[in-house]
Amino acid sequence: MQEEIRFDGPCYEPEYDQKRLTGQLLRVYEATKDGGWYTLDEIHNKTNDPQASISAQLRHLRKARFGSHAVEKRARGSRGNGLWEYKVIINKDKEKE
Repeated sequence: MQEEIRFDGPCYEPEYDQKRLTGQLLRVYEATKDGGWYTLDEIHNKTNDPQASISAQLRHLRKARFGSHAVEKRARGSRGNGLWEYKVIINKDKEKE
């Protein structure tokens, strides 16, 4: 997370969104960088960010401009329950830059 964080999208307006989205991304990164498995609710309890935003930030962490980190997903408990958990695997090459 060394370089400037740059977001985009059809509804993105830097004056309103840059600070908020950067904060969310950094909070999700800090909450998950230990490599543990977390549900969106567990990450929410650590960051106080909305679950939909957490999900979006986990997707961002996979992108090259956000570090090319691996984000794994698996069912927690019975697959029929629909509860998912996520694990962030930090791209050590990007952390050195």
